[in-house]
Amino acid sequence: MDPVIKLKILVGTVTGTAESVAQAIQMDCTDLVGDIEVQLMDGLDIKVFDEEALFLICTSTYGSGDVPDNARALFDSLDLVPKYLGTVRYGVIALGDLGSHGATFCFGGKLFDERLQGLGAHRIGEIWCHDASDGSVPQADGAAWCRGWLTLALAA
Repeated sequence: MDPVIKLKILVGTVTGTAESVAQAIQMDCTDLVGDIEVQLMDGLDIKVFDEEALFLICTSTYGSGDVPDNARALFDSLDLVPKYLGTVRYGVIALGDLGSHGATFCFGGKLFDERLQGLGAHRIGEIWCHDASDGSVPQADGAAWCRGWLTLALAA
């Protein structure tokens, strides 16, 4: 465990599923990273990325491929107050429903990824997309994915 690294999980959610995935990660991954903070995106803006941390965007998709309402201010600030985020390292967990929203599946997370990369931030690994229509448990699957992602991030 590297005591210097902090994992900050930024949560965009409508129904609470993304928050419960983040909490499962927080409980399951403390042996890899001792300092894990889960923070809802409510009221946040681009300044959240000023903190020295490894970031994990954990967000659902709202409506027809948008970010959740509680993530809107942060998402919009990435355009309205753009700045270079070249020191930011992050990963993305995107939640969606392929059965109901195939054309916009997991766009909430994909939109954040696109904006962050456009500002110079470095995504570690691939975006993990969870499909609510396949019957899997996002909390368990998300925590398992995050263990592998954290191993990759800590080695980088």
